[in-house]
Amino acid sequence: MKSQELNTPTYQSELTFKNKLGRLLWGIVYVFLFRPSPRVLHGWRCWLLNRFGARVASSAKIYPSARIWAPWNLEIGERAILGDRVDCYSVAPISIGMGAVVSQDACLCGATHNCDSAGFELIPKPIHIGPKAWVCARAFVTPGVTLAEGAVAGAAAVVTKDVTEWQIVGGNPARLIRSRARF
Repeated sequence: MKSQELNTPTYQSELTFKNKLGRLLWGIVYVFLFRPSPRVLHGWRCWLLNRFGARVASSAKIYPSARIWAPWNLEIGERAILGDRVDCYSVAPISIGMGAVVSQDACLCGATHNCDSAGFELIPKPIHIGPKAWVCARAFVTPGVTLAEGAVAGAAAVVTKDVTEWQIVGGNPARLIRSRARF
Protein backbone atom coordinates (compact mmCIF):
# COMPACT_ATOMS: atom_id res chain seq x y z
CA MET A 1 0.00 0.00 0.00
CA LYS A 2 1.45 3.37 -0.99
CA SER A 3 1.34 6.45 1.25
CA GLN A 4 -1.07 8.11 -1.20
CA GLU A 5 -3.52 5.29 -0.58
CA LEU A 6 -3.25 6.01 3.15
CA ASN A 7 -4.09 9.67 2.44
CA THR A 8 -0.78 10.93 3.83
CA PRO A 9 1.55 13.44 2.20
CA THR A 10 4.86 12.18 0.95
CA TYR A 11 8.21 13.52 2.14
CA GLN A 12 11.75 13.10 0.92
CA SER A 13 12.44 9.41 1.22
CA GLU A 14 14.90 8.37 3.87
CA LEU A 15 16.45 6.18 1.16
CA THR A 16 17.58 8.98 -1.17
CA PHE A 17 21.28 9.66 -1.46
CA LYS A 18 20.80 13.30 -0.44
CA ASN A 19 18.91 12.30 2.69
CA LYS A 20 21.44 9.62 3.65
CA LEU A 21 24.35 12.00 3.08
CA GLY A 22 22.64 14.72 5.12
CA ARG A 23 22.00 12.34 8.00
CA LEU A 24 25.61 11.08 7.84
CA LEU A 25 26.98 14.63 7.99
CA TRP A 26 24.53 15.55 10.75
CA GLY A 27 25.58 12.44 12.70
CA ILE A 28 29.21 13.53 12.57
CA VAL A 29 28.37 17.09 13.66
CA TYR A 30 26.08 15.73 16.39
CA VAL A 31 28.79 13.48 17.83
CA PHE A 32 31.66 15.96 17.70
CA LEU A 33 30.04 19.41 18.07
CA PHE A 34 26.43 19.16 19.31
CA ARG A 35 26.42 16.38 21.93
CA PRO A 36 29.62 17.33 23.81
CA SER A 37 28.73 21.04 23.97
CA PRO A 38 28.18 22.45 27.50
CA ARG A 39 24.55 22.52 28.66
CA VAL A 40 24.45 26.33 28.73
CA LEU A 41 25.37 26.72 25.02
CA HIS A 42 21.80 26.60 23.71
CA GLY A 43 22.58 29.27 21.11
CA TRP A 44 25.42 27.15 19.69
CA ARG A 45 23.15 24.15 19.26
CA CYS A 46 20.43 26.33 17.67
CA TRP A 47 23.03 27.69 15.27
CA LEU A 48 24.23 24.17 14.35
CA LEU A 49 20.68 22.96 13.74
CA ASN A 50 19.94 25.97 11.56
CA ARG A 51 23.04 25.21 9.46
CA PHE A 52 21.40 21.85 8.68
CA GLY A 53 18.11 23.40 7.54
CA ALA A 54 16.19 23.53 10.82
CA ARG A 55 14.22 26.65 11.63
CA VAL A 56 15.10 27.17 15.28
CA ALA A 57 14.58 30.50 17.06
CA SER A 58 17.70 31.84 18.74
CA SER A 59 15.91 31.99 22.11
CA ALA A 60 15.01 28.26 22.03
CA LYS A 61 16.72 25.94 24.49
CA ILE A 62 17.92 22.68 22.99
CA TYR A 63 19.74 20.41 25.43
CA PRO A 64 22.84 18.56 24.21
CA SER A 65 21.45 15.06 24.84
CA ALA A 66 18.37 15.66 22.64
CA ARG A 67 18.46 13.35 19.60
CA ILE A 68 17.29 14.83 16.31
CA TRP A 69 17.00 12.54 13.29
CA ALA A 70 16.72 15.07 10.44
CA PRO A 71 17.22 18.73 11.43
CA TRP A 72 15.83 19.96 8.09
CA ASN A 73 12.39 18.71 9.22
CA LEU A 74 12.45 20.60 12.53
CA GLU A 75 10.95 23.97 13.44
CA ILE A 76 11.19 25.35 16.98
CA GLY A 77 9.69 28.67 18.09
CA GLU A 78 10.84 31.40 20.46
CA ARG A 79 11.54 30.28 24.05
CA ALA A 80 10.58 26.67 23.26
CA ILE A 81 12.50 23.89 25.01
CA LEU A 82 13.68 20.49 23.76
CA GLY A 83 14.78 18.79 26.99
CA ASP A 84 17.34 16.20 27.96
CA ARG A 85 17.26 12.93 26.04
CA VAL A 86 14.23 13.91 23.94
CA ASP A 87 14.00 11.65 20.88
CA CYS A 88 12.88 13.80 17.96
CA TYR A 89 12.39 11.28 15.13
CA SER A 90 11.79 13.92 12.46
CA VAL A 91 11.25 11.79 9.37
CA ALA A 92 8.29 14.10 8.67
CA PRO A 93 8.17 17.76 9.73
CA ILE A 94 7.95 18.40 13.47
CA SER A 95 7.04 21.88 14.68
CA ILE A 96 7.26 23.06 18.26
CA GLY A 97 5.50 26.34 18.94
CA MET A 98 6.54 29.42 20.87
CA GLY A 99 6.99 28.73 24.59
CA ALA A 100 6.25 25.00 24.24
CA VAL A 101 8.19 22.47 26.33
CA VAL A 102 9.14 18.92 25.41
CA SER A 103 10.44 17.45 28.67
CA GLN A 104 13.15 14.88 29.34
CA ASP A 105 12.93 11.43 27.76
CA ALA A 106 9.85 12.33 25.68
CA CYS A 107 9.59 10.93 22.15
CA LEU A 108 8.17 12.75 19.13
CA CYS A 109 7.81 9.97 16.56
CA GLY A 110 7.27 11.38 13.06
CA ALA A 111 6.84 8.07 11.21
CA THR A 112 5.42 4.60 11.46
CA HIS A 113 5.44 1.55 9.18
CA ASN A 114 2.74 -0.14 7.13
CA CYS A 115 2.45 -3.36 9.10
CA ASP A 116 -0.04 -4.78 6.55
CA SER A 117 2.55 -4.79 3.79
CA ALA A 118 5.37 -7.23 3.12
CA GLY A 119 7.57 -4.22 2.32
CA PHE A 120 6.85 -2.65 5.75
CA GLU A 121 7.04 0.78 4.07
CA LEU A 122 7.77 3.83 6.18
CA ILE A 123 4.82 6.21 6.57
CA PRO A 124 5.93 9.71 7.62
CA LYS A 125 3.35 11.92 9.33
CA PRO A 126 4.05 15.42 10.71
CA ILE A 127 3.72 16.36 14.37
CA HIS A 128 2.71 19.81 15.60
CA ILE A 129 3.22 20.95 19.19
CA GLY A 130 1.38 24.25 19.62
CA PRO A 131 2.44 27.37 21.50
CA LYS A 132 2.57 26.99 25.30
CA ALA A 133 1.96 23.23 25.01
CA TRP A 134 3.81 20.79 27.23
CA VAL A 135 4.89 17.24 26.42
CA CYS A 136 5.77 15.91 29.88
CA ALA A 137 8.56 13.52 30.83
CA ARG A 138 8.58 10.19 28.97
CA ALA A 139 5.45 10.98 26.97
CA PHE A 140 5.22 9.42 23.50
CA VAL A 141 3.58 11.42 20.70
CA THR A 142 2.64 9.24 17.74
CA PRO A 143 2.91 10.19 14.04
CA GLY A 144 0.41 12.74 12.76
CA VAL A 145 -0.66 14.11 16.15
CA THR A 146 -1.25 17.78 16.97
CA LEU A 147 -1.16 19.17 20.48
CA ALA A 148 -2.96 22.50 20.15
CA GLU A 149 -2.06 25.68 22.02
CA GLY A 150 -1.66 25.11 25.76
CA ALA A 151 -2.34 21.36 25.53
CA VAL A 152 -0.53 19.01 27.93
CA ALA A 153 0.48 15.39 27.39
CA GLY A 154 1.01 14.06 30.91
CA ALA A 155 4.04 12.12 32.09
CA ALA A 156 4.42 8.78 30.28
CA ALA A 157 1.26 9.42 28.22
CA VAL A 158 0.91 7.74 24.82
CA VAL A 159 -0.77 10.36 22.64
CA THR A 160 -2.40 8.77 19.60
CA LYS A 161 -4.99 11.47 18.81
CA ASP A 162 -5.00 15.25 18.52
CA VAL A 163 -5.35 17.19 21.77
CA THR A 164 -7.48 20.34 21.68
CA GLU A 165 -6.49 23.72 23.11
CA TRP A 166 -5.80 23.91 26.84
CA GLN A 167 -6.69 20.27 27.53
CA ILE A 168 -4.64 17.85 29.64
CA VAL A 169 -4.42 14.21 28.60
CA GLY A 170 -2.67 11.28 30.24
CA GLY A 171 -2.43 7.51 30.27
CA ASN A 172 -2.01 4.82 27.65
CA PRO A 173 -3.75 5.50 25.38
CA ALA A 174 -4.01 9.13 26.45
CA ARG A 175 -7.47 10.29 27.51
CA LEU A 176 -8.83 13.62 28.65
CA ILE A 177 -8.08 14.40 32.30
CA ARG A 178 -9.27 17.99 32.56
CA SER A 179 -9.03 21.47 31.10
CA ARG A 180 -6.02 23.65 31.83
CA ALA A 181 -6.10 27.28 32.97
CA ARG A 182 -5.32 29.69 30.13
CA PHE A 183 -2.49 32.19 30.45
